[in-house]
Amino acid sequence: MAINTVRAMKIDIHQQRPVLGNKLGGLSGPPIFPIAIRCVYDLHKALDVPIIGVGGVATWEDAVEMHLAGASAIQIGTALLDGMHVFEKVKEGVQNYLQEKGYSKVSDIVGLAGRE
Repeated sequence: MAINTVRAMKIDIHQQRPVLGNKLGGLSGPPIFPIAIRCVYDLHKALDVPIIGVGGVATWEDAVEMHLAGASAIQIGTALLDGMHVFEKVKEGVQNYLQEKGYSKVSDIVGLAGRE
């Protein structure tokens, strides 16, 4: 699984102290998506194992990009804050993309961005 969260910190400028009680936390959601794409891409080029793309996937376009980078499966987390409908929207969008591009299944596009 790649990558989930990135170590992060937030400081309250008025209280002049870290916002979180244990000072550090994990940054997730769309801000880490480009980092997740790079990790999936690198892992796919180096390993011959299924990769679950995790980190900032919020739209069908994100899911397609994650598959193109090398993810066999996608995890959606932070985007659920907007509701469960995200799953259906992503599924429909990916299926429409595959059909439009002439592919029959997701596995047809996994890792295409890294082809030589």
